Amino acid sequence: MSSPHQLTCTLAIVDAHTARIVVSGEIVFDSGDRLLGVVADLLADHPVRRLRLDCGEVTFCDSYGLGTLLAVHRRLDAVGGVLHLENRPAALDRLLRRTNTYNHLTRSVEPEREHQLDS
Repeated sequence: MSSPHQLTCTLAIVDAHTARIVVSGEIVFDSGDRLLGVVADLLADHPVRRLRLDCGEVTFCDSYGLGTLLAVHRRLDAVGGVLHLENRPAALDRLLRRTNTYNHLTRSVEPEREHQLDS
């Protein structure tokens, strides 16, 4: 029997500096650690500088899920990387805005830092 909070994370290495994870399902208490584990494994195996997290198929995100996204951001920041939350559903944007984390998790990379990441 599958968990009611099914979460799948599909990882693809885009290039030497970039990875993409397509997240499908609910990022909640019962499943958030799965995403964090995928990111931890990725950073251990491929120290990427950019992580594109495709949230287009995220159906729900609770406070634990928000904490998971913040933890992913911290892990990337700790290694000099950048997190990009792409294809965010409206409900996720609302959660980010209500919790004042929108700018923190969605700010664009400054052009100078983007150039440094490409070097």
